[in-house]
Amino acid sequence: MNRERSSPLHSAAVHLVLVLYTALCIGPVLLVAVNSFKTRATIFGAPLRLPGPGSFDLIGYKTVLGQGVFLNYFANSLIVTLGSLAAVLLFGAMAAFALSEYRFRGNNLLGLFLALGIMVPIRLGTVAILNMMVAAHLVNTHLALILIYTAQGLPVAVFILSEFMRGVSKDLKDAGRIDGLSEYTIFFRIVLPLVRPAVATVAVFTMIPIWNDLWFPLIVAPGEATKTVTLGAQVFIGQFVTNWNAILAALTLAVLPVLILYLLFSRQLIRGITAGAVK
Repeated sequence: MNRERSSPLHSAAVHLVLVLYTALCIGPVLLVAVNSFKTRATIFGAPLRLPGPGSFDLIGYKTVLGQGVFLNYFANSLIVTLGSLAAVLLFGAMAAFALSEYRFRGNNLLGLFLALGIMVPIRLGTVAILNMMVAAHLVNTHLALILIYTAQGLPVAVFILSEFMRGVSKDLKDAGRIDGLSEYTIFFRIVLPLVRPAVATVAVFTMIPIWNDLWFPLIVAPGEATKTVTLGAQVFIGQFVTNWNAILAALTLAVLPVLILYLLFSRQLIRGITAGAVK
């Protein structure tokens, strides 16, 4: 009886916490987007007010889009993010399949080594990474960032995907082997389609840190030809004058790819996150 009475209260409390957390996460993004359509005076005078007839202004977007160089920054971010994402998903899924499917000497040790990659921040090795990129003549190239972000995303990808792949029916894979399918065919045609929710989860969690990163583009690829969106937005910040309209517009445009990715994979993402919640 007490459980029945407390259940609605518990559910309401959980939903209240989730709503507050959602507002806390979405609030700053909405604030940036709303103020990107206002005049400079209104941004500082009434930052919480919606743009109106006297305050609506597209000067920020005109400044950003009027500079062809910023579109190049956007293209650089797309190249680096998509290249890194493809490498992380492909190599991470293949490594996860090998770790979950085959038993060999050093299997557990290799899994532990990859787990350490989750616990140790990659930024601790910035100096060593920079030295390697200089020695390989990869500074100010897209490949340098792709290699770094691939190494950054692989541990999480392998950790998540291996857990999902262990849940794929062994009988289904053995039936494919009996039919003469190769291990690559079993991986790409049987296992990979069954773990799409996990792949979507890895894609979202991998893309966001890469797209938003400022550290490695600033250190490894600060050249004009390889600047990313986050680094390129710094051009609107001056020592004495800062173009806040352009900065807010640039940040709003930078959020769009993440939102598009979430909308494309939202259903698979939710399935991936909640896969183990209900048995």
